[in-house]
Amino acid sequence: MAALFGARVRRLRTAAGLTQAELGARTHVVSTRITQIERASGAKPTLELARALDTALGADDLLVELWPYVYREAFPDWSRKFMEYSERAVAIRQYVAHVVPGLLQTEDYARAVLSLDALLDGEEQLEERVAARMGRQERLSSSDRPELWVILDEAVLRRPIGGHAVMRKQLARLLDAASDRHITVQVLPFDQGGHEAMGGSLTTLTLPDGSEVAYTEGADYGQLIEEPADVSRYKVIYDQLRAAALPPIMSLDMIRSTLEGNYRGANLPSRNERRRLAQEQLQQSSGRRLRGGGRRVPGRRPGS
Repeated sequence: MAALFGARVRRLRTAAGLTQAELGARTHVVSTRITQIERASGAKPTLELARALDTALGADDLLVELWPYVYREAFPDWSRKFMEYSERAVAIRQYVAHVVPGLLQTEDYARAVLSLDALLDGEEQLEERVAARMGRQERLSSSDRPELWVILDEAVLRRPIGGHAVMRKQLARLLDAASDRHITVQVLPFDQGGHEAMGGSLTTLTLPDGSEVAYTEGADYGQLIEEPADVSRYKVIYDQLRAAALPPIMSLDMIRSTLEGNYRGANLPSRNERRRLAQEQLQQSSGRRLRGGGRRVPGRRPGS
């Protein structure tokens, strides 16, 4: 992608009748930096430079749109492969233990989360990462948007990352997202105790051909799982988490209560009461989708 980006810059520069030195002057970099970009050597272009080149060359956002793919090349092979799978997936199922998943983050919340990286190399890199994360969310409003099912550990709601104002907007964003029929949100409460995924986060992806992959992630590691037998094991773990989590309607009630500031863990209904309510919700739906993005699947209980 860096080579493709460089080739586009060279073609646009030549068509504009500019030398490398002239383009460098217009974008406030030395001519050797333009040479590096066109040859795909040296450091990759920053988002700020991609925008400057786009403006200087009248590229109509072509270079800005290419930039996320160039940016991605800085990640390990397995991480890039997971991103590529995610962009093609027809169904995404996530359990997150610590923070709201990137696809549902507000920009301020994303900035607060990404700024916690101890290896972050300055404000410019932070803004590049925020822009890339926000760009990935565009697929949720596209014609080929995936079915998204998210399970949030209760800790995600209780930890005010970025401060209370940022967190309130993030909780409101979750409630808004859950109104989309393609998106379902559940909360796994503390009282469910331990489980096999509590060490980090878990994602399973269903691809257009029906194949599936899984991805596990901790604070400083990530692992892509493609072996079918191993993927099946993680699917079972995810299904167990769905069954243990609050039904979608009750999950949204918890998020709403947290937003309103009156949630108390001790007020949670018992497990038997939750099962009873979940069954009532299923029966009352009469084939209509559950509020919060879930849809009835004949012969299955919520979370099964």
